[in-house]
Amino acid sequence: MRAEIRSDHGGGLDAAIGKFGGRRSDWLDLSTGINPVPYPVPDLDGECWSSLPDVKSVRELELAARRFWQIPESAAVLAAPGVSALIARIPELAVPGTVHIDGPTYSEFAAAFEGYGWRSGDIGSDASVIVHPNNPDGRWQEIAGIDSSLLVIDESFCDVAPERSHMAAAACPGTLVLKGLGKFWGLAGLRLGFAIGDPGLIAQLAEKIGPWPVSGPALAIGTTALDDPVWAKATRIRLEQDADRLDAAMTFAGASVVGGTTLFRLFEVDDSAAWQVRLARNRIWSRTFAYSRTWLRLGIPHPEQWERLEVTL
Repeated sequence: MRAEIRSDHGGGLDAAIGKFGGRRSDWLDLSTGINPVPYPVPDLDGECWSSLPDVKSVRELELAARRFWQIPESAAVLAAPGVSALIARIPELAVPGTVHIDGPTYSEFAAAFEGYGWRSGDIGSDASVIVHPNNPDGRWQEIAGIDSSLLVIDESFCDVAPERSHMAAAACPGTLVLKGLGKFWGLAGLRLGFAIGDPGLIAQLAEKIGPWPVSGPALAIGTTALDDPVWAKATRIRLEQDADRLDAAMTFAGASVVGGTTLFRLFEVDDSAAWQVRLARNRIWSRTFAYSRTWLRLGIPHPEQWERLEVTL
């Protein structure tokens, strides 16, 4: 029987409010790596709300994904209600054995595999998981030499630098590449993720997730977003500038840059818990990590929130 899956995330603003006070509108939530300027949601046909999603809509989303991510023709594509929904089911795709998760990284993978009876292993394990770029330090991962029978490549943050993608590996047996519209597009509430890769594994995932996994509105919005490379290019430029600005502000305040992506930055401070408390008293929420007393992660502020952050720092 599957064990309870536990994981930690950014977010948790309600808990911060309960401890430090204020209303949600008072807070600047920088604990996640979500683009603060989301893709502009288009006007939607009323039918996408009132009818079950049809095959044509699913196919249009799949084709848009293939174009945007340059997916190999031999790889299959599955749209799902968020990358987390896929992570929760992927450990079921093979007989439990050993899994190597290159960390420290996003904790949800370890929790999911452990919940299905997998054991932690070294390089050369039955399954391997890499987060590319890694969360929280932004490391770009290599896949050469990985010979696991199941390889999962989480590229949730990779759309900031598409030239670094391992999408070509989606054509390899036993490989799954995960993508989503929550981070780069800033549409976390849309709950739209993709598994791309081995057709046999994709077929198993589709069966486990069940029919109509993605809502009609999500299909329509996702198709429009993935068919808009102009917005994507402009967004990458803005995020690069904003990441540099955040680095400068934190360095001035006494932090050192460890790494990150242009959607989140990781800093070394003297005491991350103390920094989090001081920021929280000013209604700014940040991200700390149980395995480090000195790492503090901040997301990118909305354009209208920069002055508040810089004054606070």
